[in-house]
Amino acid sequence: MPGHRTRHRTRWTTTTLLATTAVAAALLTACSEEDTPSSVASKAASAFASATAEAGSKLDDIKGGVDARSAVRLGDPTTDADGRTTVEVTARNTTDSTRSFATQVDFRDEDGNLLDAVVVTVADVAAGESGTGTARSTRDLGGEIRAEVARAVRY
Repeated sequence: MPGHRTRHRTRWTTTTLLATTAVAAALLTACSEEDTPSSVASKAASAFASATAEAGSKLDDIKGGVDARSAVRLGDPTTDADGRTTVEVTARNTTDSTRSFATQVDFRDEDGNLLDAVVVTVADVAAGESGTGTARSTRDLGGEIRAEVARAVRY
């Protein structure tokens, strides 16, 4: 299909993982004996804000995409064998041609604090059909986790 760009879920998840790892490494090396619990918490919040910004910028790179949050649903979060939180992403294509969906999934704790953000692509969903993918956290999150669609783009 002319102008159709296929994105691969692995590339997006890997990019998000690398960005999160780089931010976490910088955070850990910046700690000193003078750090207080609140300053460490502040640095962690900043790190996750950076990870979210990185995930969001991937969605901004999509040309000709339209908002598709209402077409994307998430299943219940579960923990896989590696301790990562996963959630099934279902995208419904209501158009008359094959489309792909890129969705930013935010993982939050019971207090609503952002723990992780990933982008997953559900590629080549046929007209009038639904496609699925799996969002997987970049690390072990632990505790009671909620997943939410932060952004979704159909292209």
